[in-house]
Amino acid sequence: MVTFKYDLNQDEVELQASNWSGLEQVFVNGKRVSRKLNFGQNSEHQVHLNDGKPCRFQLLIDPTSEEMICRIYKSNSLITSINQGKENLSQSRKLLQNLVIFTTLASLILLLLN
Repeated sequence: MVTFKYDLNQDEVELQASNWSGLEQVFVNGKRVSRKLNFGQNSEHQVHLNDGKPCRFQLLIDPTSEEMICRIYKSNSLITSINQGKENLSQSRKLLQNLVIFTTLASLILLLLN
C-alpha cells in the first residue's frame, strides 16, 4: 500500500493505492470521498473539499524512474507533486509477498492438522 498525505489549508487529504489489488481511495479529513480499482499506469480522482472547491488527484508511475507520483490540483491549479521512490514500492511488494507466503503456509498447516 502506498500512501500520499497532504495538508491542504483546512483539509487533510490522503490518497491510498494498493499495488497488489489495484484499489485506490481518497480521504478528506478521514472520510472516504472516492474509491476505484485501477491496474493501469495512471488514474485520476475528482472530489470536492469541505469548502466546496474541486480537488483533483492524479496518480501515475514514471516509466523511467519507476517512481509513483501523486499530483494534487485545487481549482485546476497544481498545488503539489509528491513522489514515492522505487525503494518504497519494492518494500511494499516484498511485504505483500511475504504475507501471501505466510498465509499460504499457515493454511496448509491447518489443513494437514485436520
